[in-house]
Amino acid sequence: MESNPVLLESKSSPINLLNEMQQLRLLGHLCDVTVSVEYQGVRAEFPAHKAVLAATSKFFKEVFLNEKSADGPRSNVFLNEVQVADFASFLEFVYTARVEVEEDRVQRMLEIAEKLKCLDLSETCFQLKKQMLESVLLELQNFSESQNSEEESAAHPSVAPAAEAERDPADSPASRPGRGASPEGPAAKPKEK
Repeated sequence: MESNPVLLESKSSPINLLNEMQQLRLLGHLCDVTVSVEYQGVRAEFPAHKAVLAATSKFFKEVFLNEKSADGPRSNVFLNEVQVADFASFLEFVYTARVEVEEDRVQRMLEIAEKLKCLDLSETCFQLKKQMLESVLLELQNFSESQNSEEESAAHPSVAPAAEAERDPADSPASRPGRGASPEGPAAKPKEK
């Protein structure tokens, strides 16, 4: 008797794999490529794994897949005009699927993502920039609405007194019988008739 196939799926395996690859990179274990970056005279080298870089960046995938067999496997990649801090953040993102950067660096992270053809980072930066823009627009809208309400208050300062003057005098508390109306007031006239 055959049994039906069942799906064995781990929710934690992808994050565990990323965490383990990050630890291997940080310790320098099994790294098969060194990426050198330089920007305005500042240079740094980052050991990494070709498989991780190729899986997350079309740029690196093209570089590693187009290596000439005569030259042997490439163990160094040089990136010019890439800031050290930005590439370090890029590596952290591709190895952990998250990175914390200052708001003013989001645009630079988007640029490095596009340069290295890293779709996940590009999309993440784009979504964050969209949220930041929506937040700024909401603040501007709230500020504009508060300015408008302040201007309306300044233009119509006597709204409450005008509303009281327009009320029917028969509705005033002094005109209702039994509520302190004097006999000489409007309530006394019906008794005279």
